[in-house]
Amino acid sequence: MPVVVPLAEIKKALAAIDPIPLIEAGFAAYSRGVVVVPPVGELVFDDPPGDVHIKYGYIKGDDFYVIKIASGFYDNPKIDLPSGDGLMLVFSQKTGVLDAILLDEGYLTNLRTAVAGAVVAKYLGPRQVSAVGIVGAGVQGRMQLDWLRRVRKFEEAIVWGLNEEELGAYRRDMESPGLRIRTTLRAEEVAAAANLIVTCTPATAPILKAEWIRPGTHITAVGSDTAAKQELETAILARAERIVVDSLSQSKLRGEVYKAVSAGAITRDRLVELGLVITDERLWRASEEEITVADLTGVAVQDIQISKAVWLAVRSSARTA
Repeated sequence: MPVVVPLAEIKKALAAIDPIPLIEAGFAAYSRGVVVVPPVGELVFDDPPGDVHIKYGYIKGDDFYVIKIASGFYDNPKIDLPSGDGLMLVFSQKTGVLDAILLDEGYLTNLRTAVAGAVVAKYLGPRQVSAVGIVGAGVQGRMQLDWLRRVRKFEEAIVWGLNEEELGAYRRDMESPGLRIRTTLRAEEVAAAANLIVTCTPATAPILKAEWIRPGTHITAVGSDTAAKQELETAILARAERIVVDSLSQSKLRGEVYKAVSAGAITRDRLVELGLVITDERLWRASEEEITVADLTGVAVQDIQISKAVWLAVRSSARTA
């Protein structure tokens, strides 16, 4: 029988795991072509609005393959439910036997997404951060800010949200000694103050406009993970000196790049995959004046890496107990 691992045990296991090098290694393996990742399975709902993603795959020669199901139903907070849920299934790559069911309630998806944001900032973010901008004051907006602090020093963050109640809760939760939180209902104020920006909303129309973006700004967009979603005006990508995607193949069907290519704002020959950036110093940020954009649609190799690490930690702990 598979081992069922609840969220509390998953979080306990994560305390001993540094996910940044794991996610970096996963992206690098993906770009080397040693990861099998079929197209994303997807369900999109209109009433109430929501989407479900099924991502799955394996690293060649590894011990496991992983199937992840993650949902986002954006009206759930109105009925006192979290907007995200999900689980990860860890199978033996040698036998096909289901070893573990990680009942992470969407937490591991949120974590690996936030860690990917930190990985991008490590290689593309400005060295001197005037302020971090967060577009989206939900769970992912909190986690992105937390993980950015692992790779860059900054003393101020400016956060855009939908309403004052949401922003007030964000400020209370995230402000700490050495980190001042400013909030705004006007996205242009984020662009004016911050040179390292992360967008993490389910928006279907652009929130940030090209005319607002200052030279030297890096933007990581993580919210646009379906063909219908968009957080950045396509002209932002047209202005960028460097455009990075986590998956070239997925960017043909979803994300900011999909929107920009479809609009004729950019051509695909301008794209570089994140796994190549990680392994080639020539692809890192070249100057403090260039505008760079990373479009993250979420790749199954991230789920493979984080769920494998958690399962190995849980299994090791059980054996030594």
